[in-house]
Parts: sequence; structure tokens; C-alpha cells
Amino acid sequence: MRRRALPAHDGSTFPRTREDAALRTQVVIIGAGPAGLLLGHVLHRAGIGFTILEARSREHVLGRIRAGVLEQGSVDALTELGLDADLREHGLTHRGIHLQFEGARRHIDFVDLVGRTVTIYGQQALVRHLLAEHERLGSDIRFELADVTPLGLDGSSPRVRATDAGRAIELDADLVVGADGFHGVCRPAIPGLRGLERSYPFGWLGILADVPPSTDDLVYALHPDGFAMHSMRSPEVSRLYLQVGHDASIDDWSDARIWDALQTRLGVAGWTLHEGEVLEKSITPMRSYVASTMAHGRLFLVGDAAHIVPPTGAKGLNSAIADVVLLGRAIVAGLLRGDDAGLHGYGDAALARQWKVQQFSEWMTDLLHVHEGPDAAAREFAYRSQVGRLEYVTGSRAARQSLAEQYAGLPFTTE
Repeated sequence: MRRRALPAHDGSTFPRTREDAALRTQVVIIGAGPAGLLLGHVLHRAGIGFTILEARSREHVLGRIRAGVLEQGSVDALTELGLDADLREHGLTHRGIHLQFEGARRHIDFVDLVGRTVTIYGQQALVRHLLAEHERLGSDIRFELADVTPLGLDGSSPRVRATDAGRAIELDADLVVGADGFHGVCRPAIPGLRGLERSYPFGWLGILADVPPSTDDLVYALHPDGFAMHSMRSPEVSRLYLQVGHDASIDDWSDARIWDALQTRLGVAGWTLHEGEVLEKSITPMRSYVASTMAHGRLFLVGDAAHIVPPTGAKGLNSAIADVVLLGRAIVAGLLRGDDAGLHGYGDAALARQWKVQQFSEWMTDLLHVHEGPDAAAREFAYRSQVGRLEYVTGSRAARQSLAEQYAGLPFTTE
């Protein structure tokens, strides 16, 4: 990749008149979710100019509620960038998870097994902190843009067109990064890209409840009625999930019905699930998706723009952070040192890691959810097989260690 001399980024905002409607920066990031915002901080630290474009409003970006478990590597990446102040104050460090089946709960101790932890810290809180730090720095971030279109991706001068408050604008850049999620404009801009996916015949009904957590570490439960999970968002707020049919309607699930199902599926002798006011509830479909490539010319994809995992393994947000770490290193090497090897190899490296993440997420999902069969005997066979697998996983140190290694997070490397 051939470098061009570039002016230093001066923190200037988008043009407000047609006369200066052409703007230049080194990297255009499309999408102001956690991946786009974090990459902006990586580039700022290296002195690389960037502009972040977002189709949604600032309020919408801050209001999206998503994942809440950070791998050790994600925490380390935020700490290295000096973005861990709020995480240290509000994050809840956990040393493992509980696997529950046949009325018994067994603990998988990550610290004992692999010397690593995970941290409960909601994506919403992370986005809020990353955006606040960008505002403190005076970063160039624009919300509520229309008709965002990446162009010239095959050549040496990519650009992005958009409409800002009714005015046409165009950004020239060295690189364009698609951090605009599954429904964004960047992945469709790659010719010949194929989507590889799997849909599951069930979803998660999730609630946010105004009640302190009833558990120390997260609980994953297999029950004949379906999967259930007890997580948390803070010492005062609990996050709980139930397996429901893929076509289930939230209107059919009253608060009382939800709590009854949670009590049944999570109940064990000598333990009490405390109930509280349901603040939010929604149903999320379960699916896996991986784009056949994460790079094309001068366009690079990160996060949900390239892949989606079922939430069972807590890998969605962590995968986005891993992409950003890999791509950030490659951009710094390419634009500052003229070493383009990382940029040329980013797509393959990110996909190699992502497929490892995908298999773990699929394994966890298949292990812990009740599967329908053609008849009662087939359903029971599948359930008893799952119990056998859980007996093995919880009874074998080698199996527990494998689970812990993957759940706490694979390295953010190109190997």
C-alpha cells in the first residue's frame, strides 16, 4: 500500500458550507459503536487523523443495550489505552461461571484453571465512556448523517460521501473502516462477499430487573424446559435470560410468567432467586454469521459489520475489540512506518480468530439449549446427551481448562 504525505489532524469538524465541502483525513471510520469509537482512540494515541461518521443520533448510540461480559484481553486493551477509569470503578470482576444441570450447580474457576478473569461491564457504559473521552479530546465525530457511501475502495484514494444536515459532503482518506454493524453500508460495498450463517430455532427473552444479583458468578442452566441464565449489570441490577421459541412474542410473557420460569429453571436446593421490578424486557433471535472476507482494497470491516455470534459465549463485544486491536496495529504500522504487511494480512488473521470464537459460541449454545426433535424419544436422547457432555466438562480438569481458556478469551494475536 502506497503512502501519501498527509496533513496533521487538527480536530476540525465537518464543513458547514458547500465551499469547503471537501475534507481530508487519514482514516474514515463509519460507525460510532464500541468498535468505531475504540479504534478512534487507538488512532488518536498514535497521532493518526480520523473522522467517525454515524447514521444514528447520539442519543440512539448511547441508548443501545448490548453485551456485558469483557474478556481479560478486552480489559487489558482498554487499560493499555488509558480507557479503564470507569471500568475500574463500575466493572464487576468474576473469577468464573456456574454450570447448572440436573438440579446441581458446579463452578468453573477461571483463575484456578487459566489464571484469568472476566469482567461484567455493560456495552452501554463502555460506549458512554469512550464517547465522553472523544468529546474531551475534541475528536471529529458526526451523528445523524444520511446516504453514507464508501467509494473508490480499489484505488489509492478512497473516499466517503454523505449528507450532513442536508448538505453533501465528501471525505478523502487513506483507509476506510466499516464499523457500522450488521445492517450498515460497508459490508455490501465489498463485491463478491458471501455470508456464512446459521440460524437457531430459539431465542433469548432477556430482562433487566431492579434487584441485586442472587449469585456471585454468572449461572448457565440447562433445564428440561429450556436454557436459563443469571447475569448482572451492577450490584443493584440483575440481568436474566430464558430460552424461548424463535417466534415467541414478548406480549405473551407477563412479568409473573417470566419469574415463574426463571424460578423453575434456575432453582437449586438451598438457594433463593430474588425477584424485583422488571425494568426492560425483549426477545433476541439467535444466529451466527461470518462474512467471507473482512477486507477489500482500502476498506476493512470490524465487529458486527463482519460477524455475529449467539450471545451464549459472551463473544460479540469481545470479538469487536479483538478486531480493533488487530486492525489498529496494522494501520499504525502501515501509515506511520510504511509496513503494510499487517493491513494485507488483517482479513485472514481476523477471520482465523473469529472462526475459533464461532465454534466456541456454537458449542456453548448447542450444549446448554434444549433442542426439539421429531418425537419425544429424540428430544430426550438429545437432552441426556447434553447432560453427559456437561458431566464430562465439569468432571474433567482438562475440559474445564479448555472452557475457561476460551471463555476468558483467546489472545489478540495474528497467529
